[in-house]
Amino acid sequence: MKKSSKGVSGTSFHNHTFKASKAQLVEAIGKPDWVDETPEDKVQNEWCCETDNGDVFTIYDWKEYRVYGDDEMIEWHIGGHSGRVTRQAQREIEIRLNQHVL
Repeated sequence: MKKSSKGVSGTSFHNHTFKASKAQLVEAIGKPDWVDETPEDKVQNEWCCETDNGDVFTIYDWKEYRVYGDDEMIEWHIGGHSGRVTRQAQREIEIRLNQHVL
């Protein structure tokens, strides 16, 4: 998986999530592509990525509605064009995170 400049329009949630801190994601993937520090908004941080197969997906914090610390573990949502894509993205994200945690 890698960050992507491909368009992610039309991606949506297909019940795939993972837990990590924002700091872990920044270390593993880089800075978010989109940041909104207003806690009233549904999404505050979002990454645009693609799987090893080239399928686009997003990683985002959904409805936290609060300011959270960079080292706080939260649940991140994965958006994609299908459940197959988000399931593959989840696997690749977990591999990437494990490489940076060890």
